[in-house]
Amino acid sequence: MSSTFFIPAVNIMGIGCLDEAMTAIVGYGFRKALIVTDGGLAKAGVAQRIAEQLAVRDIDSRVFDDAKPNPSIANVEQGLALLQREKCDFVISLGGGSPHDCAKGIALCATNGGRIADYEGVDRSTKPQLPLVAINTTAGTASEMTRFCIITDEARHVKMAIVDRNVTPILSVNDPALMVAMPKALTAATGMDALTHAVEAYVSTAATPITDACALKAIELISGNLRQAVANGQDLLAREAMAYAQFLAGMAFNNASLGYVHAMAHQLGGFYDLPHGVCNAVLLPHVQRFNAKVSAARLRDVAAALGVEVAELNAEQGAAAAIEAIEQLSRDIDIPPGLAVLGAKVEDVPILAGNALKDACGLTNPRPASQAEIEAVFKAAF
Repeated sequence: MSSTFFIPAVNIMGIGCLDEAMTAIVGYGFRKALIVTDGGLAKAGVAQRIAEQLAVRDIDSRVFDDAKPNPSIANVEQGLALLQREKCDFVISLGGGSPHDCAKGIALCATNGGRIADYEGVDRSTKPQLPLVAINTTAGTASEMTRFCIITDEARHVKMAIVDRNVTPILSVNDPALMVAMPKALTAATGMDALTHAVEAYVSTAATPITDACALKAIELISGNLRQAVANGQDLLAREAMAYAQFLAGMAFNNASLGYVHAMAHQLGGFYDLPHGVCNAVLLPHVQRFNAKVSAARLRDVAAALGVEVAELNAEQGAAAAIEAIEQLSRDIDIPPGLAVLGAKVEDVPILAGNALKDACGLTNPRPASQAEIEAVFKAAF
């Protein structure tokens, strides 16, 4: 069976690498950037810092600082209007998954026309997006280096999964120095998002030896560093390890895709506007219990990567140990214990499950599920 491996052409990583990234941007010959970010980073002066660094290199820019936590179709259209009005020739996304996804939507529509909803699904576009440079400030989503773009359709109350080679950034930047200001809760949520990426990619039906290697190393790094990154956000070594971990997890799921955790979490985010990483963290052990009937041996590998001694465990015992280790990690970093605490309602489960089964991320889950089975997993997570 053939496979294709997607990754940005250039990826700059490491403490203090932002200056190197700016030099790389100059080399592309761009003249004017639309910087897509959120209000928090704009208020903290990070967007202005990027604009100033561009200016001293004779690159003009405009800031769009209205990327929402779960960017919507309207959000993309607002940014696109500013890009067109200002005649920007490239886009810089600054932040975590939401600014990156919003920027991808803007850049894709800038060259392909239409509305972002036209590109829901897999490889629906025909042209490369406007060049996108993704500067990451969190360690979890890996959106700075993937071909995934998640946009909320507020009319349908669903998150659209756009999986398209044309939304891959041309350059990704991971400078842990930009991540030290992440609050504990965000560090925890994005870290569990990265763990979910790695686990789902490892048990995916589209996994390959390359994605397996990336996924297992990501899990190992997350297990060894996420607790410390949450406890002490100023620990640059832990931050750097998590930056590499989330990038490796991104390499894994960008090519092996995901599973029902993401398919279900997207519905919770679209329906209730809940934080994606937290939804993933709550759902992850429950979906893997469902998957364990067909993926026990692989989940035993996950347990080993999480630091569990598995030499004396058979596949089923190893799978149970992996799930237990995931739950313990969530408890250690204060992830909410269930969906009820987040405000989800049991009566909405049939709608959530039906929409989850339509999500492209579920296509590579190792064990196919019925509507009733997805509903049961949702209810177990309450």
